[in-house]
Amino acid sequence: MTESNLSFFGRLSLAVGTFFAVVGDREFASQLHRLRDGAAVTAPPPVATPAPPVATPTIKEASPESALQLLGLLQRGARFVDFVEEDIAGYSDADIGAAARLVHEGCRSTLREHFTIRPVREEAEGSRVTLADGFDATAIRLTGNVVGKPPFNGNISHRGWRVEEVRLPMLTKTHDATVIAQAEVEL
Repeated sequence: MTESNLSFFGRLSLAVGTFFAVVGDREFASQLHRLRDGAAVTAPPPVATPAPPVATPTIKEASPESALQLLGLLQRGARFVDFVEEDIAGYSDADIGAAARLVHEGCRSTLREHFTIRPVREEAEGSRVTLADGFDATAIRLTGNVVGKPPFNGNISHRGWRVEEVRLPMLTKTHDATVIAQAEVEL
């Protein structure tokens, strides 16, 4: 697919990636702002001292089929989409709580059936930890007053989650993953 003819999911992926790039990179946000105003975007001036080589992350387009499949599994096992799409403003807290308990039980069962999920950190939340230089920044996010260089000392506010195994069902080539729940017609 050419860059000028991106699919809906390709455009959605680009939009989400661009959002996070704008939030995280002030210069990129400035260039994007100038581009939207119709100005030519120029390359930033060259840096006087060359930076050490850094591995450039490769960006790959995520396939929506697995996400749609998971959404379908959560719908089948927990009526997740039905619950989220329901206008709950007219229901009592007790009714919502009862429905949420059923949805929670179904979602938990579905996740455990199709995934092995383990905590990123084994320590209890609230535990004091030291993060040495070279800690895995893809698995640990620093929050609060982040200054200086490792080692960092802090408290675990969330242990994080890591998927160790995925057990999604195989799909036929004719399966339409966008249909996450079939319409039902009672005869």
